Amino acid sequence: MIQLHDKHFEAFISEKELDYAVQNVAKQIQDDFYEEVPVFVGVLNGSFMFLSDLMKNYQRNCEVEFVKLASYEGTQSTENVKQLIGLNQDLKGKHVVVVEDIVDTGNTLEELKRIFKEKGVKSFKIATLFFKPEAYKKDIKVDYVGIRIPNKFIVGFGLDYDGLGRNLKQVYQLANPNTKEDMINIVLFGKPGAGKGTQAEFLKEKYNLVHLSTGDIFRYNMKNDTELGKLAKTYIDRGDLVPDEVTIKMLQDEVEKNPNAKGFLFDGFPRTIPQADALDKFLETKNWKVTATVALEADDEVLVQRLLERGKTSGRADDQDVEKIRNRYVEYNEKTAPLIDFYKAQNKFYSVNGIGSIAEVTERLSLVIDKL
Repeated sequence: MIQLHDKHFEAFISEKELDYAVQNVAKQIQDDFYEEVPVFVGVLNGSFMFLSDLMKNYQRNCEVEFVKLASYEGTQSTENVKQLIGLNQDLKGKHVVVVEDIVDTGNTLEELKRIFKEKGVKSFKIATLFFKPEAYKKDIKVDYVGIRIPNKFIVGFGLDYDGLGRNLKQVYQLANPNTKEDMINIVLFGKPGAGKGTQAEFLKEKYNLVHLSTGDIFRYNMKNDTELGKLAKTYIDRGDLVPDEVTIKMLQDEVEKNPNAKGFLFDGFPRTIPQADALDKFLETKNWKVTATVALEADDEVLVQRLLERGKTSGRADDQDVEKIRNRYVEYNEKTAPLIDFYKAQNKFYSVNGIGSIAEVTERLSLVIDKL
């Protein structure tokens, strides 16, 4: 999901699909003009990426020209097409292939046909990367079509929304505003041993959420030696804490990998109020928000015994030392507990009894989430 100006767009057509479509159009045109030298006329601004890749795949001689017209305001196609920049060469008697980024209503094509008729071209054909048959209103033949799409507003690969988005390598469609309202973004709290990891596995399956564990994300970046992993390691090697901005960037990258997610389950983040602020600001850039924070509550002494039992099989040294376990709870109370007031002030905090069987705790959590 990306944001351009005031609107959100979701992934629609991949780079691989675009590349295949361009190759296919180039092959068709090459077959038709095997013994001719066509003049490709790109319609600016939208066609520049399509025309560039088209030329890379066209294996025979050709010429290239440009014309600039305007027909879009915001996300709506206007009925009035104006020629902004004319052609620079005499095209009389030449074979012309007009290269469009997208054909919808056909108003632009009507104006182009008039222009080239006046120029006395020998033949006039139209190539477009995208074609919206549902919106097309004209009788003019579209000779070469890369991809047929529904009547949706799209950006990327040359297409824009009020100037933004042309440089995107893949294509995005205007997101359904209702989708954002349906998203469930849960922050799961709990002291060590409270069962966050176990419950997260159940919740992500039941509510179709993407589980983002900061511990897992950190380990992935460190193990795979990513740029963020390398950066984090420089702090760790010096004995310093990894700054919040590095952690939130790792989290953002994971969110970006799941553009079609129905919601996220944040496990292990935020741990502090500054982190909570950073998360809110990031979600706001996507017109999202934290739906609720749910804390698994349990008595410290019960959790200590739980971790000691876990330590017998987990192999973790910090699960086998009572003093270390209690220190972790002190740290939790000092840094994370203040988040309770932070989210209570937003009416987003819910407490759930974490003592009982796994099924019992899952049912309690479900009762809270089902009411959101």
